[in-house]
Amino acid sequence: MTYTLPPLNALRAFEAAARHLSFKLAAHELHVTPAAVGQQVKALEARLGVSLFDRLHRQLILTAAGQAYLPGISDGFRRIADATSLLKPAGAVLLQLGVHGSFDLRRLDLAEFRSTHAEIGLRVLQPAGLHELVEGKVDLLIARGLGHHPGYRCERVDEGSGLGDWLVSPEGTADCPEIVSFRDWLRALPAEKAVANHRRPRLVGIIGS
Repeated sequence: MTYTLPPLNALRAFEAAARHLSFKLAAHELHVTPAAVGQQVKALEARLGVSLFDRLHRQLILTAAGQAYLPGISDGFRRIADATSLLKPAGAVLLQLGVHGSFDLRRLDLAEFRSTHAEIGLRVLQPAGLHELVEGKVDLLIARGLGHHPGYRCERVDEGSGLGDWLVSPEGTADCPEIVSFRDWLRALPAEKAVANHRRPRLVGIIGS
């Protein structure tokens, strides 16, 4: 049997936007830009030949067609997620960490994190920046800068003011268990213990959206 399906990325964009009634919040969840979500939804509407949303000033509303479409799409994704979870070992999850190019990874001693969090598969992409975080290539980012990124949770890794290293995560996923585990582990690292002539980082502040 051949299934006639719209592009799955477009369906994900629609489903997230319909749940949040917001392209911006859907973008945070999917780690893409609001414009990308809007384009995916527009392409889906063109393919289906129906309008799924009424786009009002600063407000997004489901049309009758969108309301009818959403339950089946949400249920389909839920079934896929449930089926996939049955194939994975209990607790196994992948955390993709991006790190800016000048950051010395020896400061983190990631082998220690891996050994104490066997349930989390940690992958590191370096160099990486906010672009990789926005595009969903990484889940969490250690970035160099001032730490002001609307829609993202920013926590300073080093002490001081001005430019510094920041742990950055989308507000929509900042409280996911694997991200919380990494944040808590980073916060608990003893600041006074030197690694390769560098002080280990500790989180010293939070800047929200």
